[in-house]
Amino acid sequence: MKNLMQNPGIRLPHFVIVKSSGLLPMLYKIQELSKELKIPDRTLRDWLAKGAPYLKDERGHLWVNGQEFARWISSQRKLKIRNRMAATQARCFHCAQVVEIADQTVTKIKGQLVHIRGRCPNCGGRVYRGGRLKNATIRSSAHESTYQESEA
Repeated sequence: MKNLMQNPGIRLPHFVIVKSSGLLPMLYKIQELSKELKIPDRTLRDWLAKGAPYLKDERGHLWVNGQEFARWISSQRKLKIRNRMAATQARCFHCAQVVEIADQTVTKIKGQLVHIRGRCPNCGGRVYRGGRLKNATIRSSAHESTYQESEA
């Protein structure tokens, strides 16, 4: 088997990612696997050339182990990177960047949900953010206080 390394040039359709997890631990011919995943043979052969695991027998036929192929597919997926903002930050759509909220006002909506409104320190535009009461921080020019609720 070829090694399982990530290749950034491969685009995987969502239905292939979903269907690959159901592949059996058996050897598939190229035609069988392409029919199972509902993709063209040429696409599958391109993926094999770019590092997907396969076996080649003495006659030159290509065989793909279903579970190893599914592992390779999952290793090729791009992970979503979530950059969490701090409780005192929001995205200013005028500046198109994450900024510290100036002149915050916190309005309780329902339960622990709050609506945070303030100004962008760069452009002066309004910025909004939703949050939870236990994480909401009120910051004004006079004082700074934090809402804290004990967890029961």
